[in-house]
Amino acid sequence: MKKVLLVDDHADIRRLIRITLGENFDIFEAEDGVTALRLALKIVPDLIVLGVMMAGALDGLQVLGAIKSAPQLQHTHVIMVTARGQVSDYEDGMQRGADAYFIKPFSPLALVAAIKEQLGR
Repeated sequence: MKKVLLVDDHADIRRLIRITLGENFDIFEAEDGVTALRLALKIVPDLIVLGVMMAGALDGLQVLGAIKSAPQLQHTHVIMVTARGQVSDYEDGMQRGADAYFIKPFSPLALVAAIKEQLGR
């Protein structure tokens, strides 16, 4: 089963994505960047859905940079999710290695389709 790590400081966003994904994935969750990075290094997920703006020591873009520089996570796909729709944010995320970028509010079905596409399902 493919491992998906959901990272967002809003539990309702994580819950919505988890419910929409259904039972076809091994789902892990984190509510902040530090926990997300620690968990990603431990479980080596196939894909991470990563919030951009999160409280705590690391925001989503910093976590993305750390993920992309970690050798054991080089094959992990990352889909960024943010409430900010600025072009500069999108460009920054894509330049740092994000595979896709969704702006809140987003269609959960479109996000699941993007997850399946990234995972080759």
